[in-house]
Amino acid sequence: MAVRVGSRGFAAHSSQCDDVAFYSQQRLLRPPKRMKATNRGDNGNSPEGSLGELARVFLKLGTIAFGGPAAHIAMMQDEVVRRRRWLDHQQFLDLLGATNLIPGPNSTEMAIHIGLVRAGWKGLMVAGSCFILPAMAIVWGLAWLYVRYGTLPEAMWLLYGVKPVIIAIVLQALWALGKTAVKGPLTGFVGTGVVVSFYLGFNEIALLFAAGFIVMGFENIRHRWQPGSLAVLGLSVLGLPHAAAASSHTVVAFPVSLTGITLFFVKIGSVLFGSGYVLLAFLRADLVERWHWLTDQQLLDAIAIGQFTPGPVFTTATFVGYVIGGSPGAVLATVGIFLPAFFFVMASSPLIPRLRRSPWVSGFLDGVNVASLGLMATVTWQLGRSALVDGVTVGLALVAAFVVFAYKTNSAWLVLGGGMIGYAYQLL
Repeated sequence: MAVRVGSRGFAAHSSQCDDVAFYSQQRLLRPPKRMKATNRGDNGNSPEGSLGELARVFLKLGTIAFGGPAAHIAMMQDEVVRRRRWLDHQQFLDLLGATNLIPGPNSTEMAIHIGLVRAGWKGLMVAGSCFILPAMAIVWGLAWLYVRYGTLPEAMWLLYGVKPVIIAIVLQALWALGKTAVKGPLTGFVGTGVVVSFYLGFNEIALLFAAGFIVMGFENIRHRWQPGSLAVLGLSVLGLPHAAAASSHTVVAFPVSLTGITLFFVKIGSVLFGSGYVLLAFLRADLVERWHWLTDQQLLDAIAIGQFTPGPVFTTATFVGYVIGGSPGAVLATVGIFLPAFFFVMASSPLIPRLRRSPWVSGFLDGVNVASLGLMATVTWQLGRSALVDGVTVGLALVAAFVVFAYKTNSAWLVLGGGMIGYAYQLL
């Protein structure tokens, strides 16, 4: 769909600096006149002028915002706070914290929030769509090239070098998220339970919600419990109804349909908390293992394309949709995965003050985040087994891991370098 990979934890901590009501005096529900008067570059034109400026800003960001959610958020802050002064720093931080209370891609939801603040519901639609469309168009074009040329030796060797780099990038994201997701023994124990339960075949969505409710319940009533209650709650992660496990183990060959593609990605966009990389766990569980619409290699290739292109990581759905269902599949998959974010931002905005102050919701999100961490760990292991096939790929992954951990190198450069090394290796 990195701040996302760590943005939930970072934003949650940042938002605690000031418990001022999120939309106090309706400052953020619509663009106040006094804010418009102080905005540089805002000439006080009609709402259409504001919509045009929103479109230009987010089309630009959607085209050049490489590097994942962390880079996206930083670029937005530079544009809307420092340069244009549409928001002040505290308002920006409040919006950033709000994105962590709802499922979906953080940087896209941040764009949607800014559009809502700037120009109401029309701004919401313009900012979100303009941030998504450039990445969608680029990924769509690359998906066409992949389907046409992906089996050629040159393209295969290019991806041969990219895949190990992707594993290193995901590991770095996993580490960044882990530092904020694992907040103590309870979340660590629940996260471990999620990993074990996933390998036992339990449904990943059920694990996300179970972990959320377990941490929420324990954190809010532990003062009434004896010390031994932690083990009871932790074991309950592994005690989900076996119906979920059975459903995960059932292998049925489902025919590809546009309706199925749309509903699947709407489901993912509606329930996916955590990093955009957690998307990989959901894609693999259904599209590879259950329905056999994709292979592991195609999934890794989709990840590589998503990392190399600007914009939201969730535009991986565009690539997957095209591979499965052609151009209609690409459009429907993209609309399906992003549409819930627009509704969540609109619906949650008046509820944000109460949600942010609620210890119950805070505990639930702690559990969901650590479950997302567990799912990321499992999918990284599974994809690593497919990507690291010889000494060259192992060495490339180790070098990429060193570079990304030691120097925080932009992931786009790493992917480009991996592709060049893979192609050069083929020439030798």
